[in-house]
Amino acid sequence: MTNHIFMSVNPPLSEALFQHIWKCRLFRQDSLVAITGEAVQIISPGTQNHHSGPDFIAARIRIDGILWAGPVELHLRSSDWYRHGHAGNEQYRHIILHVVYVHDLPEGIGGHIRCLELQPYISNLLLERYEELRRTAAFVPCSAHAGRVSRLIWTGWQERLLAGRWERRWQELMHWLSLNGFNWEETCYWSLARSYGAPVNARPFLQLAQSLPYTVLQWHYDRPLAAEALLFGQAGMLEGPFTDVYPLQLQQEYGQLRQRHQLEPMTVHQWNWLRMRPSAFPAMRIASFAALIQQRRQLFSRILEVKNIRELEQLFFVPPSPYWRTHYRFGRSVRHTRQPGRQALHTVLINSVLPLLHLYGQQRESAYFQELALSLLQQLPAENNHITRAWKKLGIVQENALASQGLLELKQYYCEQMRCLECAVGTRILGG
Repeated sequence: MTNHIFMSVNPPLSEALFQHIWKCRLFRQDSLVAITGEAVQIISPGTQNHHSGPDFIAARIRIDGILWAGPVELHLRSSDWYRHGHAGNEQYRHIILHVVYVHDLPEGIGGHIRCLELQPYISNLLLERYEELRRTAAFVPCSAHAGRVSRLIWTGWQERLLAGRWERRWQELMHWLSLNGFNWEETCYWSLARSYGAPVNARPFLQLAQSLPYTVLQWHYDRPLAAEALLFGQAGMLEGPFTDVYPLQLQQEYGQLRQRHQLEPMTVHQWNWLRMRPSAFPAMRIASFAALIQQRRQLFSRILEVKNIRELEQLFFVPPSPYWRTHYRFGRSVRHTRQPGRQALHTVLINSVLPLLHLYGQQRESAYFQELALSLLQQLPAENNHITRAWKKLGIVQENALASQGLLELKQYYCEQMRCLECAVGTRILGG
């Protein structure tokens, strides 16, 4: 077979969409007729095969009254059978039906393979919707349609999206556990540190925690300045010179502890300070983190004792030392500084504490802790950021943090990558 016999046909859809149409039967199924004139009835389209070989396996199709079972191959053009090298390939020897969008082979060629052309049975509206999703420059591809999808679909999809989001976090947490000998307190400390630094200082905050063992902080819990001195010192922020009494005290304290524990500080230039509110400055976040570590010993063990969201909030609501009521950096004073508020605290709980709690339940085979983590997430209000606000404008209800986490996952890992065919909302829109 040579290319000069192929007709020039450019179907207005992708192979992924065509496979989706077949899998979900998004075509008119009455009066299907093969190219050779036999009546075709789709009993089952089969199971999509993501490995080598035919596109679908175990299909069940009635052709001219005879029930066939076996693999089905899909192509946009019937001539693709030859372009893709299937002719003479043993993997395709037992194909029961070749399903194509358009039949473009000259008469008499390829007749030994039963072929069904689906183009006449596919609604133009479906193709127009897909093209609209693919080309749109709106917040998300389905902006014009998302609000019309039922709440039931959205709720189920948000729960599945959360599972995918937490799955990635669990993998990272498991890696950390393997690094520190399955020390849950240390892993909690690392996870919290990164959340306190998020979004722009997540990496240096994690580096800070990993450079300063949690046990060192716990050894000095009875020394009021110890946690701040160790964390600010390790962050490279106590190099001075200072004129205020408080940073001078921290500098002296860190000098002693650094020598005792043989610590090597980070360089201060690793921290980002630009384009953020003072309450999000790394100095403010380190001060808040230090207060939590200093006043809440064995923090992960105490998390396991929590029964409701109020107890969890009370556990984590620890104001920083008095110096930070009127300073946002060492030596930079104002009349009053705005402290990280409830929303910042909730962000830490959502992104750090609850995924870790659920993972602990998995590892200990405890349904109680897994259910508690999900229950606490549902007790937290939905997050308020530019992405969740944009979803709200589309009429997408976010009753709690579980829903908002699902929508953040959807935006980043589906909408921005145009994975509409893998989205429960996208497929519902395409399916009418």
